[in-house]
Amino acid sequence: MTGWKVGLVCAAPAILRVIAKAHQFLTFTTPPNLQSAVAYGLSKEDSYFSGMRAAFQRSRDRFSAGVAERGFTVLPSAGTYFVNIDISALGRDDDVAFCTWLVERHGVAAIPVSAFYAHDAIRTVVRFCFAKHDSTLDAALARLDDVARLAR
Repeated sequence: MTGWKVGLVCAAPAILRVIAKAHQFLTFTTPPNLQSAVAYGLSKEDSYFSGMRAAFQRSRDRFSAGVAERGFTVLPSAGTYFVNIDISALGRDDDVAFCTWLVERHGVAAIPVSAFYAHDAIRTVVRFCFAKHDSTLDAALARLDDVARLAR
């Protein structure tokens, strides 16, 4: 259930500090669907999880090799569903602009890593999710064939 959001708050910094203090005491109760997911996982044999890890590793290695073959600089990845690429080698220094261009021009979505920074954001790294079916990864790689060349 990665990426699943329970709620959202937007407030001025002074108000948000108070909300954050209250929040730390309210999050010990897990949403019911997460409890069901944990119960499901606890009922599985160890082989279920080792198989899942192997499948994710295969997808990661396959996608990483595919983007590297297309001229992207792939950063090491472990313990995640994402492959990060460094776009500075493409002469790009604005991850948001690159991701917008990528989805509008090539139909492939990437996430600008700067979105995860409050200050001093890294602007030359974007991430792709590899937790997809092989056919989806293949389609993305096909659409990325000329991107490294065109992005320069």
